[in-house]
Amino acid sequence: MTNLKALCGEIEIAARQAGEFILKESATFDARNTEIKGLNNFVTYVDKGSEKMLIEKLAPLIPEAGFIAEEGTSVKKGKKFNWIIDPLDGTTNFLHGVHPFAVSIGLMEDDEVIAGVVHEPGWNETFTAWKDGGSYLNGKRINVSPVPSLSGALVATGFPYNLFDRLDPYMDLLKYLVRNTQGVRRLGSAAIDLAYVACGRYDLFYEYDLKIWDIAAGMLIVREAGGRFSDFSGKIAGLDGSETLASNAFIYNEILEIIRSFMVNKTN
Repeated sequence: MTNLKALCGEIEIAARQAGEFILKESATFDARNTEIKGLNNFVTYVDKGSEKMLIEKLAPLIPEAGFIAEEGTSVKKGKKFNWIIDPLDGTTNFLHGVHPFAVSIGLMEDDEVIAGVVHEPGWNETFTAWKDGGSYLNGKRINVSPVPSLSGALVATGFPYNLFDRLDPYMDLLKYLVRNTQGVRRLGSAAIDLAYVACGRYDLFYEYDLKIWDIAAGMLIVREAGGRFSDFSGKIAGLDGSETLASNAFIYNEILEIIRSFMVNKTN
């Protein structure tokens, strides 16, 4: 495997080029040019165009690697290496001209993410991490926050958009956090939420019914920044996005216990 730091530099270039395309298209985008994949689940020619650009740029970096990409532009699967791509995380934001939206790229070796880049073109911020190399924002080292308890935490979440079987316990948890933290935010891009946990802007993030391309890069960025990442039961392996919890190391056990009490094994 090539030097991961150098490889991340190439991934950043690809992410920034796709981000430039997305930002340019956002200036004139007509929301009528939108396809519906499912309930409140949209795709545009911008998503697909960004994904094609990314695949073209990334494919030569590791010729044997496959792709797990949201829009299915490539179905090639690698035996050892696979790129995990969300070409436009926050499509609904994009449709309404709202920031943030992001490009998210992870590289998986076997079952482990070893490199990750999240680029937000509107604010020109690029979050990067590689295995055992730390996490960075525009080249400067970042770390999760030092907030010691939930009472001092700023929380991020995302609301389910088409899977509502856990909505009631989710809303009960939300009410608890509104009352017992410094506030709850919802940006509309899980990749950015995770990046913000990594750099200490948020102290924790939780959501259910995400996909692997939403979390792959952000998961590594959080962990390399000193944070914790698991599902709602505390499992750290085999994560697919169905349950996502990320926080600094100080409040992880506290929030895990609370999330378990509201969300684990509870459905309508």
